[in-house]
Amino acid sequence: MAKLVNKIGLNVKGGTYYEAAEHGEVILLAIPWSSVQDTIGILGDLNGKIIIDCTNAVAPKLGGLLIGLTTSAAEKIAEWAKGANVVKGFNAFDPEFLDEIKSRDLKPSNFICGDDPKAKLLVRQLGQVIGYDVVDCGPLKNARFLESLAMLWIELAYTQGMGSGIAFKLLHHRKMPE
Repeated sequence: MAKLVNKIGLNVKGGTYYEAAEHGEVILLAIPWSSVQDTIGILGDLNGKIIIDCTNAVAPKLGGLLIGLTTSAAEKIAEWAKGANVVKGFNAFDPEFLDEIKSRDLKPSNFICGDDPKAKLLVRQLGQVIGYDVVDCGPLKNARFLESLAMLWIELAYTQGMGSGIAFKLLHHRKMPE
């Protein structure tokens, strides 16, 4: 952890999951699906916190999604994290590939969805700072589609052998709303 803290810079502090959730306004949830419910249970009071859900409920051996058409991992997280504002995003790419893409002056799309406009605005801004073309896909129920898109990314990257150095891009002929 010390190596990561030193890489990030000043004003960074490590701690337990509970301490991080207590201190931070935004929680980036990027853990295996099998650990999500238990982890949320130890985070404490999440009322008013923003949870950026990067998870995908993928079956063992990349065998498809465990949750799908009638709900999503993000919607389950919203149920478990009472009072939190859940925004789905950053779930269909390899973060290590972003620097290479940016060096070629490309902006991959980061699709997000959520029910709280302020939370989505913050996640949009974070995504833009990192280097993404952020696309708001509407309410949290649309996470069902984003998680399926992530499964397609996994299929292409690993099963079809394209490798993790791929990303999606939404092409549009007019300016997207901010």
